[in-house]
Amino acid sequence: MKAVMVNQPGGVSALVHVDLPDPEPQAHEVVLEVHSCGVCFHDVLTRNGTLKAGVRLPCVLGHEVAGTVVALGSHARGFKLGDRVATTQRSYICGHCRFCRSGFEPLCTERVFLGDVGLVGGYAEYLAISADCIAQVPDGVDLDHAAVAACAVGTVLNAIRDVGKVQMGETVLVTGAGGGLGLHAIQVARLAGARVLAQTTSADKVDLIRQMGAHEVVLHARGEPFAPLVRELTQGRGVDVIVDNVGTLLFDDMRKSLGIQGRWLMIGQLNGDFVPFNPAQFFLKNQSLLSVTSTSRRQLEDVLVLMQRGQVTPVIERKLPLSEVAQAHLAVEAGHTTGRWLVSPR
Repeated sequence: MKAVMVNQPGGVSALVHVDLPDPEPQAHEVVLEVHSCGVCFHDVLTRNGTLKAGVRLPCVLGHEVAGTVVALGSHARGFKLGDRVATTQRSYICGHCRFCRSGFEPLCTERVFLGDVGLVGGYAEYLAISADCIAQVPDGVDLDHAAVAACAVGTVLNAIRDVGKVQMGETVLVTGAGGGLGLHAIQVARLAGARVLAQTTSADKVDLIRQMGAHEVVLHARGEPFAPLVRELTQGRGVDVIVDNVGTLLFDDMRKSLGIQGRWLMIGQLNGDFVPFNPAQFFLKNQSLLSVTSTSRRQLEDVLVLMQRGQVTPVIERKLPLSEVAQAHLAVEAGHTTGRWLVSPR
């Protein structure tokens, strides 16, 4: 099969096009014929060496995958040949630890992140994956849309509904609002009944951000503060919830934008930098810093239903052949994408 792998960290030249043996399913696995795979900033961080935890090279990148089941392991259950499926962000979970048993399988102590370990990832014609890590794609949902269901939508569903427990009438600030996570976070926050403020440095993305449902767009020049704008829009109170898709690059302004008893939902980190802060800046206002880790299969299934009902619209900006994956990486790394880019081996 055709695939793209990374042997050593580096620039886009580290994306090596190779021919690999077609995968054979282990007992609890299925083999998918890959229809499309999203290109996530996580892929960039794995490729350039910024992300090290859980990464073992060489690997085939890609964790946002949709395709068709073409082979079944002897103990794979719940699926049949020809089923259209989408993946979570993992290729393996144990299925029996306390996290797997309680619906928090992204925290499984034996989990393997899809595309970070071994020659198993979506930048390939075929993919062998545990049957515990996929979900059926409902009728009426396009496989291109399903490819981004877990990461680009499921992660923010996890943040807004399950971790942040956003309530009707609360005010939510979405950072990096023009990106793959941000545009979907706006939609999910609106579904939760929130007033949505959307931060961006890209004037050309403002119209789409509004179309996705943002009540207010916080537009500012790159490197310029935006907290004063947020404070003005909230009559000095600050926001109830921050959906943080960016990390330390915007840390100080996010901190100044968070109101009393606010919840900071940490999803994205675009570089390897650290940031100093005084904990009193948070606990004196009873603020919470909350981690959001990936997407469970139940959350993925919920997102696919929302897509089927038309309540969430996946934003796919461009689809490229796998042979042009370097172009996608350059665009994502430079922040020039609006929504998700896909690659396809077909």
